[in-house]
Amino acid sequence: MDAWGAEAAAEQLRLYRRDPEGWRACRSTGEVAVSWRPSSEFAGNLYKGEGILPASPQNVWECIKPVAGGLRTKWDQNVKDFEVIEVISDTVSVCRTTTPSACMRIISPREFVDVVVMKQYEDGTMQSAATNVEHPLCPPQPNLVRGFNYPCGCFCIPVPGEPDRTELLTFFQTDLGGYLPQTVVDSFFPSSISGFYSNLTKAVK
Repeated sequence: MDAWGAEAAAEQLRLYRRDPEGWRACRSTGEVAVSWRPSSEFAGNLYKGEGILPASPQNVWECIKPVAGGLRTKWDQNVKDFEVIEVISDTVSVCRTTTPSACMRIISPREFVDVVVMKQYEDGTMQSAATNVEHPLCPPQPNLVRGFNYPCGCFCIPVPGEPDRTELLTFFQTDLGGYLPQTVVDSFFPSSISGFYSNLTKAVK
């Protein structure tokens, strides 16, 4: 069931990638253009980040791939801890992510439990996709708010003729849970996505 959920999330991301309809720009920096549209999965938004990173797809993937002992906790300020709860196959696993407080502590620490899949395509594109799942080894923690990711993830896409550059396309679709004012949620995601690209750019250099 979990593997099927991960595959469905990966397919959903491929559909988002191909669908140009309804995106509204909300933030643009030197590193990323962020846009959004209403989510069809929950009462919130689907966010898209698009940017070019100054490193090969392999190096970018090394920094972001969702594996035990991976580099993401070192550079991503929105990931405090990442652990693999269960390995389902060599490309699918159930993972738990904890995040620190954010927005001057208005957003308290969160935890997310997701089934995650990693894929590689013939053109060299690498993809990770995730969606929320329940797991017996991850009951809700009393000191953390449980948030829920809906189909989300990224594509590391080679740039033709430029082996040391990578197009990184990301999709974020998260219900933070708890009782947060919508204005806080709406300002958090664009700034956190631009921070993700900025910190990743530093990490790959």
